[in-house]
Amino acid sequence: MRSIFLIAVACLLSACNLPLDRLSAIVPTPTATSAPASQWQHIADGLDWRRLLPNGDELAQLVVVRIDPSLYRFRALYRPGQPASLAAWRALAPAASVLINANFFDSQYQALGLVVSDGQAVGAAYQNRGGTFFIRNGAPAVLANHPEIESSVEGAEQAVQGFPLLVDEGEQAYFARSRSERTRRTLIAMDRRGHILILVSPFLGLSLADLSAYLPGTDLDIETAFNLDGGGSTLLALPGADYFQPSLDDVPTVLAAYPRESN
Repeated sequence: MRSIFLIAVACLLSACNLPLDRLSAIVPTPTATSAPASQWQHIADGLDWRRLLPNGDELAQLVVVRIDPSLYRFRALYRPGQPASLAAWRALAPAASVLINANFFDSQYQALGLVVSDGQAVGAAYQNRGGTFFIRNGAPAVLANHPEIESSVEGAEQAVQGFPLLVDEGEQAYFARSRSERTRRTLIAMDRRGHILILVSPFLGLSLADLSAYLPGTDLDIETAFNLDGGGSTLLALPGADYFQPSLDDVPTVLAAYPRESN
């Protein structure tokens, strides 16, 4: 199965002149525990995962991780000017049950938008653009950004930001279209029951507009969702499912989820 994916991705990406020896970084290693489409797989109490296949398209698939915040806590980890690979981030956060890349960043590996790590805020919050995931008093929230977003996240212990906003109040929130938009994605969302959802497109993904239109029609029951850095930055570690999606580029910011009983 993996060879089929490699051939398909190679054909679709040939116009980008991506070397074949880098395709293994795009295609995550399948395992015996790989989740079938549209079926939740239990990893641990409060932690489940599944795959979705928009329009039956394997190359557009979404890996979805569902996290119960009553059983898991979150930390934003930021190393300005010191980006790290998936393996390096795992070494820095060995107890993490989930790791994903977070904010966009500039050529100097400084995060764009707001990052709050253990109560220390860095950067200026986006306003009227994208969304914010934050933890305050131990409780998570995912909000659409607005002119008062900085006051909304004041006192947050952790926060990451991205754009564009994809789902707002359960409805499609992004409509702009670009023919060249199809790429790997990293998203964060909250469903109506208060679960945090991590969504990653490991292959070619969907355009942002198509993704925004697709998500409200799924059974994920998403209230709010926004896009984090994708493309070469897309990264996911899910050790309990033996699933690892390395990024093509090192990244300076990740979001980690830990069992609440861990240090």
